[in-house]
Amino acid sequence: MKYNRLGCAGIKISEMSYGSYLTFGEKMDFHQSKACMMAAFDQGINSFDNAEIYNCGISESIMGRIAKNFRREELVISTKILLGDGNQKANDTGLSWKHLVEGTKNSLRRLDMEYVDILYCHRPDHETPIEETVRAMDHIIKSGHAFYWGTSEWSKEEINEAYLAAEKYSCIPPCTEQSEYNMLVKDKVENEFYPLYEKYSMGLTVFSPLAYGILAGRYNFASLDRCESFEPWINNILTRENLEKVELLRPLAAELNCSLAQLSIAWCMQNKNVNSVILGASSVEQLKENISSLKIKAKFTQDLMSEIDSMLN
Repeated sequence: MKYNRLGCAGIKISEMSYGSYLTFGEKMDFHQSKACMMAAFDQGINSFDNAEIYNCGISESIMGRIAKNFRREELVISTKILLGDGNQKANDTGLSWKHLVEGTKNSLRRLDMEYVDILYCHRPDHETPIEETVRAMDHIIKSGHAFYWGTSEWSKEEINEAYLAAEKYSCIPPCTEQSEYNMLVKDKVENEFYPLYEKYSMGLTVFSPLAYGILAGRYNFASLDRCESFEPWINNILTRENLEKVELLRPLAAELNCSLAQLSIAWCMQNKNVNSVILGASSVEQLKENISSLKIKAKFTQDLMSEIDSMLN
């Protein structure tokens, strides 16, 4: 396991992270969650991702209990603020100074921690001026509640505006973005953000390397007939064209003696701008299989990348 600096920040995070979305307290109970988090750490993962909205805050509470089994200094804990923990009162959501500060304190209470290492603004808030958000995040870091802050699923223009606001008001700027990135969703990371990596030395963590299971071969053409029963974000990507791309990748995975999931995760790790790929496994066995993508990464060559690109385009 390699440890990468998060953009221009001094902190080092494992090239794979473990996220708790749809798993901690949902697909897995406390003991299963603990087994996975312990296994991830044993395999070299030091970065663990969460959000205030995940299972209405229960995910943070579970992760906080498990974290007691480690030295806090060994962990890089991140959480995200925007959507609240399910109460949905007037000021329980958004990126206002009020919700960012109160939401962060509530997350820390659930995590039972004095600070998180990375605090993300979980999607943009078009009702709050970006300069207010930047000044609030600066306040949170200077108050000791977080060491670094970043954006998640912001546009290039919004991120640029945040850096400009930080410079104007002498605030601490964001150091990283967290975006969806996989073989089927790649334009933002590979094209839109391209100027930001050099201009700001922007860090990048990415989620959904398996495209919600599509790139793991979890769905087939028959799934298209019942896609209305899936979550909306899966419907947007579960198309005949994308399933055809998955079928083209199967022989290549067999040739490399790996699963589709391992191939897809290793592909994400080839991007030099990606500091960490967030895994979302719901069992120890699945987690270890995904971490084994590190072995497949070593087999990647420029010719192999070109071959994959020709299949996807």
